[in-house]
Amino acid sequence: MNRQKWYFTLLLAGWLLCAPAWGQQFEFPRSFRTHSVATNGVSMHVRVGGQGPAVVLLHGYGETGDMWVPMAADLARDHTVIVPDLRGLGLSSKPPSGFDKMTQAGDVVGTLDALGIKQVALVAHDIGNMVAFAVAARYPERTTQLVVIDAPIPGIGPWDEVLKNPLLWHFRFGGPDMERLVAGRERIYLDRFWNEFSATPARFSEAARNHYASLYAQPGAMHSGFAQFAAFDKDAADNRAWLASGGRLNMPVLALGGEKSFGLVMATVMRAAASNVEQAVVPDSGHWIMEENPAATTRLVRAFLDRKPAGHERLTSAEIRGMPHSGASEGTSGVTGIQTRILKGDPTRSGLYTIQLTVPANTTIKAHTHADDRVATVISGTWYFGYGKSFAESALKPLTAGSFYTEPPDPHFARTGKTPVVLHITGVGPTDTRYLE
Repeated sequence: MNRQKWYFTLLLAGWLLCAPAWGQQFEFPRSFRTHSVATNGVSMHVRVGGQGPAVVLLHGYGETGDMWVPMAADLARDHTVIVPDLRGLGLSSKPPSGFDKMTQAGDVVGTLDALGIKQVALVAHDIGNMVAFAVAARYPERTTQLVVIDAPIPGIGPWDEVLKNPLLWHFRFGGPDMERLVAGRERIYLDRFWNEFSATPARFSEAARNHYASLYAQPGAMHSGFAQFAAFDKDAADNRAWLASGGRLNMPVLALGGEKSFGLVMATVMRAAASNVEQAVVPDSGHWIMEENPAATTRLVRAFLDRKPAGHERLTSAEIRGMPHSGASEGTSGVTGIQTRILKGDPTRSGLYTIQLTVPANTTIKAHTHADDRVATVISGTWYFGYGKSFAESALKPLTAGSFYTEPPDPHFARTGKTPVVLHITGVGPTDTRYLE
């Protein structure tokens, strides 16, 4: 065998040895099944596997649902894992429109309906964050937990400042001429993202680059990718309108950023729109968390998902006493001396809340109303409570510890006796207090 032939034989053998590993990088466990789900005017390519509480994994631009293989394999041990390709990307169909994130939220929920799944935790990256946020905002009753990883949300928090970053010029790059520019050069265009947004570009492997470049070279795929960005203005307007209407996310949120990318800025973004935000950082990683540090990313996400969602937790008396308190804030009668602890939610925002009130002895609260319909429990002391448009001692009924009662929007009044009273009050905000006398 001459030297040249020997060289090419060796090269081919090396390729054959590597080829199975390349394929395995994007192979979901055998227990997973693929589905084509027709919903909302699109055919969604979806992988489903595992058993247990449902979790949806949403990918971003420059990748497809294939990015989640390591995390899906881990979570499927005790979760039902649903991994779609977003509208227009991967193996999902390529419609001409519908790339605003509220529409894509409908894609996700329509897929869940087709699979017979009512509630899910959402884990998302990049543009997947924006779709997951829209699902949580539009369908909060379907969302138990939310994880957003290393990308901003249009119109939320420091969005306008984020837009000024010159690295994000691609947000405004699109249209027919741009599609012509990158046609046949998809790998060149995508390499720019994989290189510039990585802490260590070499960790985004050659196999992964070839895999995704071939998927983005499909007819209509680059058009769909550009359309995802072109919809940002509408996404920002939709999210700002939701906030202006009193919108607020009340489910637990994990804001996760790459150490060399968004980092803790993710928590700043999410606290502008969510009441229960936990922050964390993927160490030794840029933007491409599942290529640069999949083990740490999976570990952080699993630890968050394994906690019981808020509303299913039991707070001990010691834990409540350790929580901060304020004066007579929203949701109270506003009387001086009352102490308030917010146990869940935010009474000034839309959504469920629970507050603890400590009312001093010998306190009288005149007739007033609240905007929301509330239920209350007496934790300690004796609470004298009555209904009516003006305070009347004869209408008061003594409620001892363990008693519960309702506070409808109808007028009501109360007082304490010789001892303080502790109450827990639950309502659906926003609430207020309006005195009648």
